[in-house]
Amino acid sequence: MSAQKIGFIGLGIMGAPMAGHLLDAGHQLFVNTHGKTPEPFASKATVCKTATEVAQQADIIFVMVPDTPDVELVLFGEGGVAAGLSKGKTVVDCSSIDPVATKGFGKKIEALGCGYVDAPVSGGEVGAKAASLTIMCGGQQAEFDKVKPLLDKMGKNITLVGGIGDGQVCKVANQIIVALNIAAVGEALVFASKAGADPAKVRQALMGGFASSRILEVHGERMIKRTFAPGFRIALHQKDLNLAMQSARALGVALPQTAGAAQLMNACAALGHGQSDHSALVRALEALAQHPVQPD
Repeated sequence: MSAQKIGFIGLGIMGAPMAGHLLDAGHQLFVNTHGKTPEPFASKATVCKTATEVAQQADIIFVMVPDTPDVELVLFGEGGVAAGLSKGKTVVDCSSIDPVATKGFGKKIEALGCGYVDAPVSGGEVGAKAASLTIMCGGQQAEFDKVKPLLDKMGKNITLVGGIGDGQVCKVANQIIVALNIAAVGEALVFASKAGADPAKVRQALMGGFASSRILEVHGERMIKRTFAPGFRIALHQKDLNLAMQSARALGVALPQTAGAAQLMNACAALGHGQSDHSALVRALEALAQHPVQPD
C-alpha cells in the first residue's frame, strides 16, 4: 500500500498506539490532540493546531476521543473537521459513542460529499499496542474498502457489520458482554476467596474448563494481582453501559443483567475508582462482601 495522507485526532491511551502503527507503516500523519502531543508524533508527524487543519491536509481522518459530545465537537464545533473537508475525503470514527448520534453525524458528513465509517474498537490498550484490535464497522462498502487497509494496521478482526451506526450498535453489544463477564469473574473470585480457597489456584483450574474466557485470563489475573492501572477505565465503561441502557429504553428492550453491571460500575466510581481499569469492578463486589480477593 502506497503512503497516504492520514489525519488522526485524539492521541490518548488507545489513539496513540493506533496512530503509531500508521506512522510505522510509512503514512504521512497530520495529528491533533488534547494537551501535549506525545512522541513520536511531535517529531515525526505534522502537528495541527485544529481539527479543521487536519481535515484540510489529510484524505482520510481518524477520530479517537472519549464520548459522543467529544466526537460532535471534533467534527462540527469551532475548528472542527467538517470545516476542513472537501469532496471525496473520508472520516473514520473509532470512538465508542451513541449509535443514534452516529447516524446523524454520518448524514451530515455525507452531505458534504464525503464518506463516513464508524469503526469502534475492542481490545484495550494491550490490543491497541499489539495491533490486534477487533474493529466493528458501519458504513458503505466502498468507504469500508477504502479504509480497511489502514484498519488492518491496527487490528486483526475487522468486520463491516452494516450501515452507518451499526458498528456502534455492535460495540455496545460487546461492552454488555464484557461487563457481565467481568462481574461474573469478580463474583466467582470473591466467593472463592471468602470461602478460604486460593483465588489464584481457582482461576488456574477454571482456565482449563468451560468457564474459561479471555476475561478470566486477563482480568481475573488483574483482580488477583491488584493491577488496576488502565487499560480501559471504569468511567468509560460506565459511559458505554449508559448508552446500552438508553438505547434499550428507546427500543423497548429489557437488559436486566446489564443494568446490574452498570450499577456496579457506578458503585466503583463512587468508591473513587472511576479512573481504574474496568477489572476494578471487583472492588464494588469486595466492598459488598467486606472481603478482598487478595489484599492490596
